[in-house]
Amino acid sequence: MKAFVFPGQGAQFVGMGKDLYENSPLAKELFEKANEILGYRITDIMFEGTDEDLRQTKVTQPAVFLHSVISALCLGDDFKPEMTAGHSLGEFSALVAAGALSFEDGLKLVYARAMAMQKACEARPSTMAAVIALEDDKVEEICDQVTRGGDVVVAANYNCPGQIVISGTIEGIAKACEKMKEAGAKRALPLNVGGAFHSPLMDPAKVELEAAIQATKFNTPKCPVYQNVDALPHTSPEEIKANLVAQLTASVRWTQTVKNMLSDGADEFTECGPGAVLQGLIKKIDKTANAHGIA
Repeated sequence: MKAFVFPGQGAQFVGMGKDLYENSPLAKELFEKANEILGYRITDIMFEGTDEDLRQTKVTQPAVFLHSVISALCLGDDFKPEMTAGHSLGEFSALVAAGALSFEDGLKLVYARAMAMQKACEARPSTMAAVIALEDDKVEEICDQVTRGGDVVVAANYNCPGQIVISGTIEGIAKACEKMKEAGAKRALPLNVGGAFHSPLMDPAKVELEAAIQATKFNTPKCPVYQNVDALPHTSPEEIKANLVAQLTASVRWTQTVKNMLSDGADEFTECGPGAVLQGLIKKIDKTANAHGIA
């Protein structure tokens, strides 16, 4: 079965999508439609902006979404997903790919999510860190210890065995990183991100996102979409909507998602979007998995 997967924030790079824009009439049309919907030329930032401009949550999220979805749609007849999944923000790309959302509505929701998250980030400075080569239960135990001490720290992304991203207050992440290293982590490295995604610190963004989701038309997808919050396949629009809201403050269960897709028959994973992060994670989750990008 063909599985299509879509990356999240962090995969962006300056110049992303420029070749698509210049070589595909469909891509150019969709990018220009996006500029119109957003009310500014996001293509200028994507193609020729600075890293700093592109790293702003309110720019990054729609930029990665656009590159991912347009890459997939430009495959034409080769784009026939039998299951989809996306990492964090990538879940919205996966839903458009599966036909649960229109391109336009997907972009509007991603932008609403990005703006709500940016506000939450600005209201309370926070960050994330990658923890390498430490058991999941040990990472969770240290997060609980630090949180009981008065700071917020949680396991945010279960990316692959031996790689978890934690999320929380700046002070909490600093304390947790020290404790992770003491416990034997190979690395505990703060990430250059705008806030504590997939943690309770994103709670203020939920109200705006939920209102936007409830006001948007969702269709029954043409194939199952494996969602981050429970790593399970979903086709019910109501379940999908509830899971999208919960995803803001819940962990991304990517390891389990990939395992479930494999056990349900996925024999080819195609990553659509900037970078090759998900291909690498899939191969770390299962060395025998067939994972590649778009040629």
